[in-house]
Amino acid sequence: MTFLSNLINGISLGSVYAIIALGYTMVYGIAKMLNFAHGDVIMVGAYISFCATTYLNLPPVVSVVLAMIVCTVLGVLIEGLAYKPLRKATSLAVLITAIGVSYFLQNVALLIWGSNPKTFSSIIRLGSVSLFDNKLIITTESIVTVLACIVIMIALTMFTKKSKMGKAMRAVSEDKDAAELMGINVNVTISVTFAIGSALAAIAGVLLCSAYPVLQPTTGSMPGIKAFTAAVFGGIGSIPGAMLGGILLGIIEIFSKSYISTQLADAIVFAVLIIVLLVKPTGILGKKITEKV
Repeated sequence: MTFLSNLINGISLGSVYAIIALGYTMVYGIAKMLNFAHGDVIMVGAYISFCATTYLNLPPVVSVVLAMIVCTVLGVLIEGLAYKPLRKATSLAVLITAIGVSYFLQNVALLIWGSNPKTFSSIIRLGSVSLFDNKLIITTESIVTVLACIVIMIALTMFTKKSKMGKAMRAVSEDKDAAELMGINVNVTISVTFAIGSALAAIAGVLLCSAYPVLQPTTGSMPGIKAFTAAVFGGIGSIPGAMLGGILLGIIEIFSKSYISTQLADAIVFAVLIIVLLVKPTGILGKKITEKV
């Protein structure tokens, strides 16, 4: 039963990574930039939900919706103020700006909420499911997290394939200049992408803190890095790839902690990523792109 328990925990943790990775992969796939402040948007979403339930006594569902709204607005502001002026800049300039925004959000959180860790009360209060005479216990947090990941991936896939804005996103992803010539507002499309990614970050932050109830300004840093790793692992720019990469990464991490070493788990995760990229540089579901020179 230990194996099954670890597998379920790995899938649950991986689902959180997958939701975060979906935000990374959408921004990269469409805007062709790496938003390293994404992990800190996760932290902001968790804090907003915490304040809504702890200080305002709002229902858990309302707190999640409020966190999504705040993070959506925050994502659009970050894109408009920090990234939009750098649309034609080099990748290095955008990367440095993203790191700067990340540090800015962390320090603002320190000023507002302080450095002391806060205990996050789970928004999912439905008990747990016991199987095999209580030898296997599945928490409702795990069930809800996995279901949320599946629903979000399906919804995003349908949105990008069927909706007008989704088709605009795909066009911008292929060629910004050609999309603009066809009447697509590139700036609005990229802003909507950031809005969606930030809303997903809020959901991931709440789910992450529901499973691991310690909240502080650096809460989103390591999960954000691991989710980026998951996006690269699965094939950055691919929505199914982000989900697959996240779940595989979660399983590898939990099994490494359980059967090898807690201290070496992170190193093993990144070592697996290096091996995968050596064998398949585009990631598991990534597509090889041929460029004519």
